[in-house]
Amino acid sequence: MVEGKGKFDWAQTSSLMALAVNLMRDPRKGKAVSPNDFNPFAEKPQKIVLKGAEMLDALKAAFIKPHRK
Repeated sequence: MVEGKGKFDWAQTSSLMALAVNLMRDPRKGKAVSPNDFNPFAEKPQKIVLKGAEMLDALKAAFIKPHRK
């Protein structure tokens, strides 16, 4: 119950913070922010980090067409 109230309060607070930032920003210099940028309870997308051979295999699969016989 306490966690739910915290999430609710942060949802409201982060919406107000995003509104304030978007009102004062210069549209030519940057993009709009979302309330999730300020909310510590919002789920952040996971970054995929490929290293070594995995990275090369992924790049080959994305950019090199397989040979047909």
